Amino acid sequence: MEEVKTLKSLLAENTREGELYEPMPDNRVRCYACGHRCKIGSGKDGICRVRFNRDGKLYVPWGYAAGVALDPIEKKPFFHAYPGSKALSFGMLGCDYRCPYCQNWITSQALRDPEAISFPQFFTPEQFVDTALRSGAKVVTSTYNEPLITSEWAVEIFKLAKQVGLVTSYVSNGNGTPEVLEYLRPWVDLYKVDLKGFRQKEYQQLGGVLQNVLDTIKRLYEMGFWLEIVTLTVPGFNDSDDELRDIAQFIKSVSPDIPWHVTAFHQDYKMTEPDPTPVRTLLRAAEIGYGEGLRYVYAGNRPGEVGEYENTYCPTCNELLIERYGFRVMKNRIGTEGNCPTCQTEIPGRWG
Repeated sequence: MEEVKTLKSLLAENTREGELYEPMPDNRVRCYACGHRCKIGSGKDGICRVRFNRDGKLYVPWGYAAGVALDPIEKKPFFHAYPGSKALSFGMLGCDYRCPYCQNWITSQALRDPEAISFPQFFTPEQFVDTALRSGAKVVTSTYNEPLITSEWAVEIFKLAKQVGLVTSYVSNGNGTPEVLEYLRPWVDLYKVDLKGFRQKEYQQLGGVLQNVLDTIKRLYEMGFWLEIVTLTVPGFNDSDDELRDIAQFIKSVSPDIPWHVTAFHQDYKMTEPDPTPVRTLLRAAEIGYGEGLRYVYAGNRPGEVGEYENTYCPTCNELLIERYGFRVMKNRIGTEGNCPTCQTEIPGRWG
């Protein structure tokens, strides 16, 4: 436990007063960074454990990352944004959820789980953006932990990134608020939401509220973010035909042009059962998505095993537009204008 206390002390020193909050009586504050809308007393933390009240002011993470990596943008995953480009990703510490299968639990569950120890590396926005440019990245991404709870620091980086022509993105659980989305809108271009199921019973196990995520997805689309949705299909948890169909129907009700990624689960963190998602489940989920009227459905985390569901096809003439193997783009026939070269159908996304 001493290591956790040391980490907490270190993080407390690397903070600034936040912007996504309002003061309340008796030195309390209300935080608007995520859907929990924590009311935090003086000297207390929010649910995320990294936003805290110091003498009636909300202090938030600043000036560090717990992980930085250069990845294909397809790994985020964004399949309809700048195919084949590189994204320089950074993550901080903490999360507003407690998913038992989290693949980034070392960072997301820091300060909550004594086994989750990940010490930060410190940098300025200028240093991070310079690294992105020197590495050939087109995109910078806030990910690994939940980016909503560290939005002030992400925006500080993204302001500079956009000045030099970089694209900005969030990889998020979607537990947003109207306030945080308005705050992000000038600075975030691409937004991926993990829609982790379609039953409140499941979301309760993860520490969330399904309706918050559904409302956030609708707002993101209405506000003009480029939006893609991922559902990690966990056997026995969220992979029934009825639930997958409900998810597909919801996405279509927002827009049939939103790409839906159904991805394979593997054991991690506290969820050592069930077995990894079989390929047949991913194929079934993709077929359900197309059957409900979605135009772009992808099956992920099983490179070379899901056939056509790694690729992008024209919904009008069925022309193969982007051929992929896992996160690698093998062929891209969509031009900067975003049209099918055969029938000129406009393919939604960010291509230029």
